[in-house]
This record gives sequence, C-alpha cells and structure tokens, in this order.
Amino acid sequence: MEGSIHLTTKQRKTALQIYRCGSDARIARRAHILLLLAAGRSYREIMDILFASSDLVAEVKQRFLEEGLESTLAEARDEEAVPSWQLVVAGWVLHKTPRDFGYFRSRWTCELLSELLDAEHGIHLSGETIRRGLHQLGFAWRRPRPVLGLVDPDYDAKLRRIKRLLTTLPDEEVAVFEDEVDVHLNPKIGACWMTKAEQATVETPGNNVKRHVAGSLVWRTGTLLVSPPGKRRNAQLFLAHLDDLRRRLRGFRKIHVICDNAAFHYCQAVWEYLAKWGDRIKLHFLPTYAPETNPIERVWWHLHETITRNHRCRSIDELIDLAYDWFTTNNNYYVDMRNSFALAA
Repeated sequence: MEGSIHLTTKQRKTALQIYRCGSDARIARRAHILLLLAAGRSYREIMDILFASSDLVAEVKQRFLEEGLESTLAEARDEEAVPSWQLVVAGWVLHKTPRDFGYFRSRWTCELLSELLDAEHGIHLSGETIRRGLHQLGFAWRRPRPVLGLVDPDYDAKLRRIKRLLTTLPDEEVAVFEDEVDVHLNPKIGACWMTKAEQATVETPGNNVKRHVAGSLVWRTGTLLVSPPGKRRNAQLFLAHLDDLRRRLRGFRKIHVICDNAAFHYCQAVWEYLAKWGDRIKLHFLPTYAPETNPIERVWWHLHETITRNHRCRSIDELIDLAYDWFTTNNNYYVDMRNSFALAA
C-alpha cells in the first residue's frame, strides 16, 4: 500500500520503545509514523491519525529508506538547523512591512507571509506552519510598545542644566517637577484575572466625562502637591496650580518649576503671570519628546494602574474623590519616583 515500509523485528522493538518511552516528542512522533507505515497505513490515514502534514510523512519515509532507522530516530538533526524559509520570514517580520511588497496592510499575518513566501520563493506552506515556525524562532503575537520617534537635539544640554540646578539648589529654594494628568470616567482597560471560558467585562458609562489634575513632585522630599481638578487642560489650570504652589511652598524664597513643553506652559498668559511673580517662580523646561525625564509621570502611571483601570465608579466625582484619597494615602511613597529622572539624566 502507499507509504508502506518494512521493519525488522529488532527495528520494530526499537521504534516501539522510543514511541512509548522516548523523552523527545518529535522523535517519538517519527517512530510512530514509521510504525504506521510498516503497518501498511496510507499517507492520508497517518495524516488523519497524527494531524501531521504529508511533507513530514514523506520526509520520515525517505530518510528511513536512505539512512536507516538509527539516523531517522536520532536526536533531531534536521530540526536543530533552522529552515531557510524561517530565516526569510523572520527577516520580513523584523525589517520589512507589507507595504514594501505592494500590499495595503500595515501588519504581517501568517496568511500574508504564506502567500508572499509562495510568490517570492515558490515555497508552499500554510499559515499555521508559518505561525509554528515563528514561535520556534522566539516570536510572539502581542501589542508593541509605542515610542516617540523624535529626539530633542538639545536633550543632553537641557538635562545637564536641570541636574546642575538640583545639585546646587540653595536651602531657601525648592524645585518641583510639574505635570497634568487626565482622569476619564470611561475606565482605562487593563489586564485582570478571569476564567478561560469567559471574558470578563468592564462596564462603561458611554458618555465620557473628563477632569484634569495638575500636580508637582517636590524634588527634595518626594512630596506630591496636587491642586483641585479642572474641566480643561489649559493655561488657567496651570496658573491655578502655580498659585497653589506659591501658597503651599511659601516658606521658600523661590520655586523652580520643571515642566514639559506643552504649549500652554509658555503662552502669553503664563509670561504675564511670570512678569508679576517672577521673583518667586521660575520655569525650567525638560527636553521635548522625552516624558521619561519627568518623574511625576511615574506617579500618574501608578494612579492609572491602581485607580482608573477597570474602575467601577458611577460618576466622575466619585472617581476624583477616589483618586485624591489615593494621593493622600500614598504620599510617603512618591520619593522613590525621583529615581526616574536620575536614570534619564
């Protein structure tokens, strides 16, 4: 019959031993294929029994006929060598996009890689084979991490100036890292435990409501100072926070406010404010496109991880109260956030 081979009694015993007790599942599968071939099973029957491809069955048979049982069931010689098609596909995934080959797609799929491999190299493989091959090379299908492609040309110089300010800060002056955070009634979605059979749900109100919170992290102590929330993220929110800083840090002669390059941080209203209060407040700007240099960003990250992801609040007031309770409860923890600037600098 199709695919049949002959095994001696000794060869059959060896194949049975490897099939039943072998530690390598791939070698055990080869032994199983040889046993089924020797039993007169057809390619189609073996493929149905083992969920194997016809290529694998043919390769095992051919290797047995050419090299014998010992070579066929040896430690995976062929499996250890990476097939050339896997290297080709890996190169496409790492260095190319479908647009480079004329496709109107931004991401690779296994089916698309299979189609392109056939068109470019005449290699006929299914999408599932492509998926297994990518997994064997250590690839995984998951969300990428967004990064900013732009870099401030004065990145190093700006960080040096701020670092010099922090290391030479007089006792009667104080430095704070300032930023704003958005709090949405529509919860941010985060991973959580759930049963495999059912996907957990997070109820959303449908009509989103937002509040914006301005805060500053005191460099010396790690104390977080947050002002009342506003309905808009603009110069009025920023200036209200500067007024708040003047009152709460009135024991210091000058307040150095280190902030990002949001447009409302240096608009006309801010310059007019500084013309009046410049003897008490001085602004310093971090490098552009570099949120990692502002340590208060770590506070906001923990706020979202702890409070806003998957939250169950029914109103924005309830959510804001919960956030401000968290600010108060964790105020001794924020000192550790300062390390993020040290790492960036």
